[in-house]
Amino acid sequence: VADFCLIPMGTGEPSVAEHIAECQRILEKSGLKYKKRLTHGTSSGYGTNLEGPWSEVSQAIHDCHAAVHANGAPRVATDIRIGTRIDRTIAPGTGNEGKVKRVEEILARDQASPGTSS
Repeated sequence: VADFCLIPMGTGEPSVAEHIAECQRILEKSGLKYKKRLTHGTSSGYGTNLEGPWSEVSQAIHDCHAAVHANGAPRVATDIRIGTRIDRTIAPGTGNEGKVKRVEEILARDQASPGTSS
C-alpha cells in the first residue's frame, strides 16, 4: 500500500488540476486499485492511495512523474508513505478495505457500548 501526494512545481499556474488529471489517467491504465484520499471529510483530495505489488506501485508513481514532466511541469515533488507486510497474505487491492472495516467495527462496538473503549 502506498499513499502519495504528487506536487507539480514551476508551472507558472496556480492550478495543477491538468497535471493531476494526467496522473489519474496513468493510474487508471495501471490496473492497480487506487483511491483519492480525502482531507478532513471534504471532497477535496490531497493525495492518492494505491494498492498492489511493490514493483507495480512504484512503477505507477514513476509513470505519474514522467507524465507530469511531459505535460510541462519542470519539477515534481512527491511525498510517499509505503506500508508492506509479510505476516499474512492479503489479496491485491483489498488491504485498505480491511483496515477501514476493522476500524469501523471498533467504532460501532463503541457506539453499542457507550462509556467503554479499547
